[in-house]
Amino acid sequence: MKKYGYVRVSSKDQNPARQIEAMLEIGVEREDIYVDKMSGKSFLRPAYHDLVHKLGEGDILCIKSIDRLGRNYREILEEWRKIVKEKEANITVIDMPLLNTASVNGDLTGTFVADLVLQILAYVAETEHSFIKSRQAEGIALARKNGVQFGRRRLEVTNKFEKMFEEWENGRISARAAAENLQISYSTFYRRCKEYEKKLEKNG
Repeated sequence: MKKYGYVRVSSKDQNPARQIEAMLEIGVEREDIYVDKMSGKSFLRPAYHDLVHKLGEGDILCIKSIDRLGRNYREILEEWRKIVKEKEANITVIDMPLLNTASVNGDLTGTFVADLVLQILAYVAETEHSFIKSRQAEGIALARKNGVQFGRRRLEVTNKFEKMFEEWENGRISARAAAENLQISYSTFYRRCKEYEKKLEKNG
């Protein structure tokens, strides 16, 4: 049985020292601590994958918190399954001992309790996410009912826009040049011109 530590910080500017110190305090050797310094948005973490590949039956993977395993609970559950079920290794979560799979008595109690706690956490997280999305949708619907507009503000039809529109319509300036003059994108200028043309037709 060998004990390994995994540390991840979300950018190269963050210091992994606190997580490394926590690993050393629970008996992980410095050379057995694997560190990734990259965003959690991508799960392409070379140190983590090297460590999981090295894990053997009965080994212990130590992490500071459960979110070191993935970006969301779906990924966390998948990595948990891979390590505990396929590799038959154990996991120690320093910030949440209830998730530790290693059993003192050598039976399956530790793994069973940890699996149960993780499933509950995943359910709570998913339920909370759905609740937040529901509340956001209700809030947006109420705001729209009260006249609040979402998305980008439409370009105001200023004298400068009218001038650029006239120059473009008469072929004296390109759409791209007009857009640059108005400090907007070419596609936005073209779309606003179409809207302005419709407005002129309607008023005419």
